[in-house]
Amino acid sequence: MADRPPGPTLRQRLTLDWKRRRLLWRAFRSRNDLTFVTGRGRIARDAILAFAVLRNEAERLRHWLDHHRRLGVSRFLVVDNGSDDGSAEMLADQPDVTLWTTRASYRGSRFGRDWTNWLLNRHGAGHWCLTLDADELFVFPHDDHATLRDLVAELDRRRVPALGALMVELYPRGPLRPPEPLDDEAALARLEWFDADNYRTAIQTPLRNRWVQGGVRDRVFFRDNPRRAPTLNKLPLVRWRRGFAYVNSTHSALPARLNDAWDGPGDLRLSGALLHTKFLPSIVEKSRIERERRQHFNDPSAFQDYYAALIDNPDLWARQARRLAGWQSLAEAGLMSAGGWNGPR
Repeated sequence: MADRPPGPTLRQRLTLDWKRRRLLWRAFRSRNDLTFVTGRGRIARDAILAFAVLRNEAERLRHWLDHHRRLGVSRFLVVDNGSDDGSAEMLADQPDVTLWTTRASYRGSRFGRDWTNWLLNRHGAGHWCLTLDADELFVFPHDDHATLRDLVAELDRRRVPALGALMVELYPRGPLRPPEPLDDEAALARLEWFDADNYRTAIQTPLRNRWVQGGVRDRVFFRDNPRRAPTLNKLPLVRWRRGFAYVNSTHSALPARLNDAWDGPGDLRLSGALLHTKFLPSIVEKSRIERERRQHFNDPSAFQDYYAALIDNPDLWARQARRLAGWQSLAEAGLMSAGGWNGPR
């Protein structure tokens, strides 16, 4: 864990509050990008909500929905950003999904955060809200017998407004795209390996957001320029209040006190993880497409080598890889912690 810096000065606090208000204004304006498609029934006062922005995720969507339903998500509020693979149609058929569509620029919306900030403040205030990408599966200690309702009850008991999580990047053994085609379930089942011990954490001022790097992409694609490696810390689960805002994906939020929820791998406080299912066989072809779309990075030109390496269909496995075996394997590796919680009473 990184040493904590001193709190922000009065001037920094005023600057951060101005930034928060500006993000909320952007979110309010972005509502005009969204076209409502479908949503059934009112949201119950105690509902646990999941929010997402996605594009062309049909291959993993059913599994993603079922996984989070099993955990206890009551309603999914989703923005489809111009899918042409049937994702929007699949979502529109789900009774627990409220769906909006847009063809506005993903990058221009701060990678979807303006849209989710609007929906969170419009529909999520007063609820525990899980904000995810479609290639992320939320897991937490004791999730083999505990539900999200059990988890948030414990967070409420501790008066903790947010739960930190590490994005744990899963990968197969062998080339990303094997010689024989796989169905969706078989492709997901191959993602059973992760890196356990190459993580580093810094704390950035004045936002006090944690900056965790490491994992397989750091090891394979960014070993010569580690500062370019992806940021892996997230705050996916928040008891949302009107006026909150995500700043950079779900890596950081305002008010800044939310960023103190977790210090990264090795922090003994209660935390979760996001299983990142990015490395399905389709990643090879999707990398060709995204290299041309240039929607996923602030400086897309700096990531041309990354896309080229994925297009080459690499084998990411290494001798130090660990096999995923439930939440216990992540806790044993120090990538998340039960924080003294023994599950539902």
